[in-house]
Amino acid sequence: MTWLLIVIGIIANAAASVLVKLSSDGPLDLSNPMALATNGRLWLAAISYGVAFLAYAAAVTRLPLNVAHPIATAGAIVLVGLCSALMIREAFTPLHWLGYGLLLSGIVVLAFTRASA
Repeated sequence: MTWLLIVIGIIANAAASVLVKLSSDGPLDLSNPMALATNGRLWLAAISYGVAFLAYAAAVTRLPLNVAHPIATAGAIVLVGLCSALMIREAFTPLHWLGYGLLLSGIVVLAFTRASA
């Protein structure tokens, strides 16, 4: 159940970030509150961030903070990176692959650290 909470938090956090990116064709117009209030993708992003927070809060009460936080954060970074490349078609270079691979390696090390503790 604990790892499921981490995974839910990672997916919800990444979904929120992607929804924020897709919520506008350009920079958000903060001078138009009505447009912001009626932007469905922004609302879904806010709800996703809420779900991510609740899943994270539940996970850190079950895992050491020095394990849960880096896994949740790095996991979301990797998932956002993959979504930005695959869904939004943002540039993804060999250095991106290297960086995300290193983050994934860190996640695996931390996950096994907790399993052996």
